Amino acid sequence: MSTVLEGVRILELGGIGPGPHGAMILADLGADVVRVERPTGTTEMLPPEQDFVLRNRRSVAADLKDPAQRDWVLQLVDHADVLLEGYRPGVAERLSIGPDVCRERNPRLIYGRMTGWGNEGPLAQAGGHDINYLSLTGALDMLGRKGSPPLAPLNLVGDYGGGSMFMVLGIVAALYERERSGQGQVVEVAMIDGISTLMAMYWTLTEHRVWSSERGVNLTDGGSPFYDTYACADGRYMAVGAIEPQFYDRLLQGLGLDRDELPPQLDQASWPSVKERFAEIFATRTRDEWTAIFSQIDACVTPVLALGEVAQHQQIRARGTVQRRHGQLQPMPAPRFSRSEPAEIAAPPMPGSQNDAVYADWVRSTETA
Repeated sequence: MSTVLEGVRILELGGIGPGPHGAMILADLGADVVRVERPTGTTEMLPPEQDFVLRNRRSVAADLKDPAQRDWVLQLVDHADVLLEGYRPGVAERLSIGPDVCRERNPRLIYGRMTGWGNEGPLAQAGGHDINYLSLTGALDMLGRKGSPPLAPLNLVGDYGGGSMFMVLGIVAALYERERSGQGQVVEVAMIDGISTLMAMYWTLTEHRVWSSERGVNLTDGGSPFYDTYACADGRYMAVGAIEPQFYDRLLQGLGLDRDELPPQLDQASWPSVKERFAEIFATRTRDEWTAIFSQIDACVTPVLALGEVAQHQQIRARGTVQRRHGQLQPMPAPRFSRSEPAEIAAPPMPGSQNDAVYADWVRSTETA
């Protein structure tokens, strides 16, 4: 079976964070992704050959400040369907590889550019990271315990949720539109825009005063006793998400409580005292003991697994969600399709190791066809 993006050529201008993550997803879906590295390499936390976010693509090296090497990359642009870059606004233009230059050469090119703040506004040229984008979109203020400072959720929400996933969506949508128009276009992704879109429900709830601006007192921010985590006797945790009445009843069943002994589930004034009661009970057993109890009760109660435990969980194993490839545990491609296969997992190449092969494949093969 073929992959869903088979035959799509993507040129990724090397960077860090959400850009490589989005390129990984597109490569997992079968696109022919070529990563353009600086000759001096890209600053990463790991050696490139160990960073499996760089899997499933080929790598070439070029100094875009050198006119001859830039012209070599522009020849690849001539034969690409998509270009991805994550520079600050104006950098690609100063390097003469911005959207106007590239799309004049290749009108069908989809030029994807991703920034944190966007291409206009007073912060357009400012630096930033996930936590900064979360802070100015209101998301960070809503994360954390009551009375405690806001809690950064790794860099999952800004970089990946608001960044790379919206870039992938934009690229796929633009490829679909190109089938009708025959023309490429620029896809601009700003992480503050993506985060704000993810926050749509909370904007609505806040506007209608259903959600309190006080952190850690609401339905799904740890304020309610039936949507929170609880420490167990061994210092590990259980996650409780028993929002609906039927799940709440089963939660109480597993805890050995009677609904008649407690205030109504949605009585917000009683939530702190009910939470204390739940915490006392969860603290009487280990995480694995509670896991055994709730494995027999459909109550939306699950163990909080450390990353090192995930691959052995029966659900993860049944789905094959995490597997060992090339000597390293890593998540498998997502989503899945009924008629198409994902790309076979290929180890990250050495940076800049495939200049000749890519040029022959993308440029020479077209010239001689």
